[in-house]
Amino acid sequence: MLHRRNLLALGAALSAPALLPAGARAQGDYPNQPIRMVVPFSAGGPTDIPARLVADELSKMLPQRVIVENRTGAGTVVGADAVAKAPKDGHTLLYTTISQATIRAIYPNLPFDPVKDFQPVALTGTIPMLLMVNKQVPANNLQELIALFKKEPGQYDYASTGSGAALHLASELFLKQAGGLKVNHIPYRGSAAAMPDLLNGTVAMMLDVANSAMPFVQSGEVKGLAISSAQRLPQLPNIPTFQEAGVPGYEAYTWHMVLAPAGTPQPIIAKLNEAINKVMAMDSVRSKLSDLTMSTRSDTTPDSTKKWLTDEMAKWEPIIKEAGIKLD
Repeated sequence: MLHRRNLLALGAALSAPALLPAGARAQGDYPNQPIRMVVPFSAGGPTDIPARLVADELSKMLPQRVIVENRTGAGTVVGADAVAKAPKDGHTLLYTTISQATIRAIYPNLPFDPVKDFQPVALTGTIPMLLMVNKQVPANNLQELIALFKKEPGQYDYASTGSGAALHLASELFLKQAGGLKVNHIPYRGSAAAMPDLLNGTVAMMLDVANSAMPFVQSGEVKGLAISSAQRLPQLPNIPTFQEAGVPGYEAYTWHMVLAPAGTPQPIIAKLNEAINKVMAMDSVRSKLSDLTMSTRSDTTPDSTKKWLTDEMAKWEPIIKEAGIKLD
């Protein structure tokens, strides 16, 4: 028979953390090393800036630092692939955009599945787009622009920030929902490259993210005709939404989202979701991102984030196929 002291020692040993499964121990003390947040865009850009703000605040909230790593290449494929193949322990995250919803239709030979290989954590915010036209275009509102394009099909050009980019797709959605308008697409390497040609009249129209487009509208260098959000932008209260301007149901955003590798334990996902929602609810964060015309979200769950992603894929993939967009 075992003596009482041996029974006590055996009980203590069986309850010791060292005898818990490795996965359970990892979840219990998560995070136990720095978290790498991969941003598949260049440093200093419109995605990198909010990502670093979120990472900085998470670093104050969690017991480990959150370090942003920019992994660019092949659109967002290189960075996303690195996260898809990372350990499933919550220490590698992807901070990405609407590209996650469009990448499958644009790149036919992806090394990962944008849904199955990722676990959504949280949607952090949405950014609307602003439709602008050159000052010489004989249209002062959206209905006049639509009438002009219908009257002269194929006679005007519009700029985008690149073939398959969110602004290209949003433009195609507008042309489709406005009655199948025929306007020629001219892709550029970003809005900084496209804007001079909008200003000089080489192209007639461009959709751009609101924070980039707003200064040109406010200065009167271009005419702003519609905002792509469901509500007007506070900074541009006189610019109607597409729906107000006569295109029922039109709504488009670029958005930011945090993902983890598929198979990351649910307790870790829940902890990350709670922390990110707290960051996005902070007045200082909301104020800074509002300056970038981002409407922050602090109420999303992993399930609602997944639904947002799959709904966006269902929205944009048909537009990509109809436009015949394919990239190697």
